[in-house]
Amino acid sequence: MPMKPLEHDRRYGELDQVMRSYDGQPADDTEDKPSAALTAYLRHTWHTRPWALATAETQLREYSRNPPGRVRLRLGEFYSVPDVGLPEGDIQEWLNLLADHIKHSIEEGEVPPPSSPVTHWEWRARFPEAAQFLGGWFSQDMPDEFADHDAAVTDCIATTDPHLKARLAGELHELLALPLEESDYALALTELGMEVDPPAPFSPSGWLARVAEQVGGGGFVADYGEGRVPAGG
Repeated sequence: MPMKPLEHDRRYGELDQVMRSYDGQPADDTEDKPSAALTAYLRHTWHTRPWALATAETQLREYSRNPPGRVRLRLGEFYSVPDVGLPEGDIQEWLNLLADHIKHSIEEGEVPPPSSPVTHWEWRARFPEAAQFLGGWFSQDMPDEFADHDAAVTDCIATTDPHLKARLAGELHELLALPLEESDYALALTELGMEVDPPAPFSPSGWLARVAEQVGGGGFVADYGEGRVPAGG
């Protein structure tokens, strides 16, 4: 029988995050240099959950030293390392190499410099609400479900929890603050799950700016208390 979620996360939760960062990326780590996938994982995790790096190092090392035996394989109670393009016999050594890179990053304080997301995993890890919005409301089925792009945005606004809308608005503004070319914004939309083009005459960044205004508009109104007048009022 498969592992229960709690046991899975205790044993392999952060290992799984590292493995997911290799989605669509080559496992070309060397002793001298981590791959683009691992660099993206390090950059994002240092910024958001630095304490998780030690857990990743431990889980990678433990799996490398003690891969699942025949009993666990038969019962299905194990973590299956996804296909990363390496021969099966090289996987344990590769996992140990990843653990070495993470340990070095922690002990030496070597943090990848800030940058725009580089990998598919990093785009979605950094902008999770934007990925939910673009992948959920702007899939290839969007023209069959909504009259136009504005109708899809209106539906999102009407059906999404205010807290999540606030996060989405913040992510859209952060996305627009990145130093990207227009072609890079088009790539970002694709990486985050959008399967239709922005509506004419908007460019990708222009449409994102419009959506950020729609999602973030008409939200919080400050309560200044009875008799007080807001600044500028």
